[in-house]
Amino acid sequence: MRPAGTRACQLKAKEFIYLLGVKPKPKTFGFVIEAHDLPREGRLEVARWLHPGAYQIAPLQVQAAVDQLRRFLRAGDVAIDIGAHTGDTTLPIALAVGATGLVLALEPNPYVFPVLERNASLNPAKTKILPLKFAAMRTDGFYEFQYGEEGYCNGGFHEGMSKWLHGSAFKVRVEGKNVQDFLTREHPDLIPRLRFIKVDAEGFDLPILETLEDLVRGQRPFLQVEMFSLRKSTRAYRLGLYDFLVRHGYEVHRVEGNANFLGDRITPENLMRWNVYDVFCVPSS
Repeated sequence: MRPAGTRACQLKAKEFIYLLGVKPKPKTFGFVIEAHDLPREGRLEVARWLHPGAYQIAPLQVQAAVDQLRRFLRAGDVAIDIGAHTGDTTLPIALAVGATGLVLALEPNPYVFPVLERNASLNPAKTKILPLKFAAMRTDGFYEFQYGEEGYCNGGFHEGMSKWLHGSAFKVRVEGKNVQDFLTREHPDLIPRLRFIKVDAEGFDLPILETLEDLVRGQRPFLQVEMFSLRKSTRAYRLGLYDFLVRHGYEVHRVEGNANFLGDRITPENLMRWNVYDVFCVPSS
């Protein structure tokens, strides 16, 4: 899994200039196929995006994430990765559920989606990934996403947030869909096997979870969600996200790296202690 908190805490000088309208043209990057040997999974082929800011897969970190996920997931399970990016988070999930399972990997960014699509086609004996080029939104339609630089590496849907706060001047029109409606309509057979949902959506995580409420109530999947940057979110947002999770019967733990998904128990008293972090949520028995 990629580490949380990859952006600087202050608006960068170049972002300020970009927001004033002085910005370079969009830039695209290709990818290369690399082979990695994981301690227990064996040989894994990975498409590595050549964007200089892209997260680089480390074999030992991938293996650690797979080991953690296997504490909760089993072969044949279905998972959803919302904000899959290149597939760096998708691959450990896919290895954990195996080729008899399935990961639906959502990534609306047209600049990075080809890398995710290629990663989905690799390792067919070990993984099964369905790449989906749309964002998880409340209703089906088209939306404006904003990114921080001309390579479109990091960004998303910044609802109600000033551009001077999110600092993302590069816009792209993407398709959005209500994921719960999509699954019910297109893949109803997968719903009984749904075991895990990961959301990383630049502070839009709570609205996404709210659209998935029936699935969360009915299937009780494990959840992994990002607590967004302190600079760009409020205590009210974090508390709302925490309340959603607790109200639906989840124990909420801070992810302390790929080797420990069940770190500190999150409470209203400590949920503001860290700048950016993921939480792993276990349904109460």
